[in-house]
Amino acid sequence: MFYTCLPDCSNPLHRHAPTRSAAATVARTAAKTSVPATARLSRPVAKTRSGTSKVIDLHCHYLNPVVNAKTAHLDLGKYDPTTVFADALTRETNVRQMKTRAPKLTGVTERLADMDRMGVDIQAVCPAPYQFFYWTEPDYGAELAREVNEGMARIAADHPDRFVALGSVPLQDSQLAIRELNHCVKNLGMRGIEICTNVNGKNLTDPSLKLDKFFARAEALGVVIFMHPLGYTHADRLTHHYFNNVIGNPLDSTVAVSHLIFDGVMARYPKLKFVVAHGGGFIAHYWARMDHAWRARPDCRTVIKKPPSSYLEKFYFDTITFDPEMLRRLIERFGADHVVLGTDYPYDMGEEDPLGLIAQVKKLSKTDRQLIQGGNAARLLGIKP
Repeated sequence: MFYTCLPDCSNPLHRHAPTRSAAATVARTAAKTSVPATARLSRPVAKTRSGTSKVIDLHCHYLNPVVNAKTAHLDLGKYDPTTVFADALTRETNVRQMKTRAPKLTGVTERLADMDRMGVDIQAVCPAPYQFFYWTEPDYGAELAREVNEGMARIAADHPDRFVALGSVPLQDSQLAIRELNHCVKNLGMRGIEICTNVNGKNLTDPSLKLDKFFARAEALGVVIFMHPLGYTHADRLTHHYFNNVIGNPLDSTVAVSHLIFDGVMARYPKLKFVVAHGGGFIAHYWARMDHAWRARPDCRTVIKKPPSSYLEKFYFDTITFDPEMLRRLIERFGADHVVLGTDYPYDMGEEDPLGLIAQVKKLSKTDRQLIQGGNAARLLGIKP
């Protein structure tokens, strides 16, 4: 995301977003130079000419600068839990971070150089969580999602050997979300979408959201759903020490996955392809507690008929654990075929040496290492061998 201060911040050193009129000028200029997004994306290959498997990063972000300029007047910070539940030092640190990382987040030149340095052949780029826009009026949210997606499609079309695109959908309206999902897949050739772990503080299974048909459509299309948090939405106790990222992100993923399991989404749609960010959150490493609760208490068995972990095993998890021993346990518990390489590029909470982390995992076979480094992502994203 483009980290921001509170809406009323007037510090000139922070270089806050331009006014609405200036934003419109930026948007018009960028639109004139953009290539059509309607060209269907070609499919990159998962192996090099020498036959070795390509390294695919399934957790990395791109922020559309045109959309960022267009929405600069909306006081986005007040809708962003990572800004709302942050102290002054965290906001200062985030603003300072963007001075050096903005070109990486909004462009391609530095990104490609960093990919080469990190040993990443292909990025499955997805929108910066800052651009979910679930809090907007539904039609406007759908308009913004379309612009975000067409920007992503242009990047992948311009560099088909280095990028594939994951789109965004307006989850605040299930019908509009289905429409945009169809557009992403059918018209833009995208391999999947990214969604937040909640919709304006509501669980993904909240009946008022009516997302069952959306999940059914995603299952029918066979696309990846990459689930990424944007802090925790009730984080009054997480304002200091960057806790709403350090703790809040994996916590919100844990809550989201738990509801998808206990509310029966995974039972009703067993072929859904969910990828959970940040090593699966806390639930991937403390799953036995929910199994115990399911056995011990009737209020944990109101919907699902099998132990919760049996549904958890259907999820995929990225490698962003920051510790080879923790990654080893994740692989052993859920299988090398359910772990994918991720970096969280270009944020400072990302993994700078993803191949080095995987290389430190003890007793990992060459076959399993290749699956994690790119084979699983190639299968999930339909990247041809």
